[in-house]
Amino acid sequence: MSIEVLPPRGWDRNAIVGPAHELKDAGVDSLAIVDGPRSRSRMGALSAAVIVEQEVGIEAIVHYTCRDRNMLGMISDLLGAAAVGIRNLLVVSGDPSVHGPYPDMTEVFDIDSIGLTNVVTGLNQGIDPAGNSIGDPTKFVQGVVANPGALDLEREVTRFRYKVEAGASFVVTQPIFDPESLERFLDKIHEWKIPVVAGIWPFLNLRNAEFLANEVPGGTVPEKIVDRMRKAQISGDEEALNEGVEIAAEMIDAVRPLVQGFHLSAPSRRVDVALRVLEEAGVSTNA
Repeated sequence: MSIEVLPPRGWDRNAIVGPAHELKDAGVDSLAIVDGPRSRSRMGALSAAVIVEQEVGIEAIVHYTCRDRNMLGMISDLLGAAAVGIRNLLVVSGDPSVHGPYPDMTEVFDIDSIGLTNVVTGLNQGIDPAGNSIGDPTKFVQGVVANPGALDLEREVTRFRYKVEAGASFVVTQPIFDPESLERFLDKIHEWKIPVVAGIWPFLNLRNAEFLANEVPGGTVPEKIVDRMRKAQISGDEEALNEGVEIAAEMIDAVRPLVQGFHLSAPSRRVDVALRVLEEAGVSTNA
């Protein structure tokens, strides 16, 4: 069980240390830290991970995107991360910059998530992409992302296969709102035996649901789910939040027999909401 938290927009370390303490006290296994979501600047995920692991003692999973760095920069980052004890990566290509607020920003994309997975596998074998020795191998456990609700499911399955062949250790899905789509995806990938961790997103309100459905790349929210939030919002924000938590708990119950873990988002840094979902779904922690 991991909880995904946005790093702060500024450099106040307490803004990431506070939620990390709350999650550790609740017995959550790990804190996942997002890297530049929707092309917006925030504290670096690697730096935030070092802070929470050293100051709080909770294990961190670092999202690492290919969009903003060339391959040389990525290798430098990863070698530094290994040196300070970071072990868990979630390798993603990254959202296009058109979704961010900086119109003059350029994208790099020397390699995508498949290519970076290959690079990390090489580092774990003690070599860089050119075959040069780096000395002792790194010890990264690297995850990748998959979207069971993708419009082109066959392409998604093919990319998943490439990621596994490149060395992926586990996969985290995009937020699940249609358990049947996850079942269809799992049927197609059953021959590649890596743990599947289901993404879960509790809505705070109707606006949050519509945002994920319409603005977030890879977000697939059925209209019936949005309609549930629309009806709940009529009674106010509190009722909408209750409905969002209930939907997330329902998704956990529905897919629990199919997956090896859950990866909950804490929308708007609301760690309390994510923990409430776990309680509603009866998911025990180590506390």
